[in-house]
Amino acid sequence: MTYNPQIAIIARVGAHQDFLRQGLDVRHCQTYDTPFGCSNPVHLFKYQDIDFAVLSRHGEDGYRVSAPFVNDRANLYALKTLGVEKILAWCAPGAINETMAPGDLVVPHDILDEGQQQPYTFFPHRGLGFVRQNPVFCPELRQAVIQTLQNGPLPLHPAAVYTATTGPRLETPAEIRKYRLLGGDLVGMTLVPEVFLARELELCYTALCYVVNYAEGVKDRPYQPGILFEGLATPEEIKRVQAVEAALGELALKLLPGLAAAPRQCPCPWLMERYRQRGDIGTDWRQWFRS
Repeated sequence: MTYNPQIAIIARVGAHQDFLRQGLDVRHCQTYDTPFGCSNPVHLFKYQDIDFAVLSRHGEDGYRVSAPFVNDRANLYALKTLGVEKILAWCAPGAINETMAPGDLVVPHDILDEGQQQPYTFFPHRGLGFVRQNPVFCPELRQAVIQTLQNGPLPLHPAAVYTATTGPRLETPAEIRKYRLLGGDLVGMTLVPEVFLARELELCYTALCYVVNYAEGVKDRPYQPGILFEGLATPEEIKRVQAVEAALGELALKLLPGLAAAPRQCPCPWLMERYRQRGDIGTDWRQWFRS
């Protein structure tokens, strides 16, 4: 059977289960061998007339791989192979900006890259991928997400600067103070290098964040051993976050029609055009990485 998902959702551990709980059935599931290694399992679903793919970054049934060790290149290559053109990336950062509380939704508009994670490119040692990063996120997909969720029941922040760090350790209070001075609103480990790699494949990519805690030092939180983030979030905040996590499948299905309708008149499909015109790459993207 032929599948043609044009939209992919990249999300948390076992994200496909959110859609099973919405009554959808997995039409197909497969890992893909790519020039960059094996991808995570890709689950294919259909909602109304929309085919879409779901990929969990960190594991299918538990947190198996932390952010700096996720094979973003293999995952994105697999999605591109399937025909995906648009990506909605879920992520769960901490808040540097105190107006963004745990349980709030945030649609970031820019990236502050403070990490050391590699690789950042599909073209090591070649110098391709020298493209503008403004806007970092697809403007069409960002607007579709904002329009769909702006009058919903969950608080929504339509702009933010996402500060990317490497991990797996969390940040120090001094680092968070630095990121705040540099204009960071959120801090997390998952969007970089994923967003930059997606742009090299000319994919439309936007992120929807849900805040899981305040970043280190933003609030005075005593250390609590043995629990998630060792006490950075209070029990009340954790309940709000869990309520958002329980609604992820429903929210994603609500977003799909708007994402599908985005016409791709944005710059995203043409980010590598200069290299095509120069003859460095051809029209078949699969051939880009074989030289």
